[in-house]
Amino acid sequence: MPEHSQDRIETVRVRRAPKISVFLIAGGAVGLLVALILTFAFNGTADPSPNTGVEYSQGQVFGFLALICVPIGIALAGVMALILDRRSQGRTRQVTVDHESVHVDPEPGTNGHGPGH
Repeated sequence: MPEHSQDRIETVRVRRAPKISVFLIAGGAVGLLVALILTFAFNGTADPSPNTGVEYSQGQVFGFLALICVPIGIALAGVMALILDRRSQGRTRQVTVDHESVHVDPEPGTNGHGPGH
């Protein structure tokens, strides 16, 4: 099989960028941890709510706090990831790379599928 090779030198810019999804997951986990800490730090579940007159269990209080703390944690982590991404744009480096492409021509009479096809 004859081969044709193309060699091309290019200059590219390289930078390290943060993985935003990792920041968002970590922010959600921190928000959940904060909700858990707040649930057990304040023992306000023994008294009825002054607004509704209903007594809430610790699980319900944790759920309410998680609904508030998790989105806040995700938002703060997302903002932090964007700030770090903007800062990394200033640290781009120019790198010279050797781009090589190899094209293999099929054997005559095989239609590119090899012998017996």
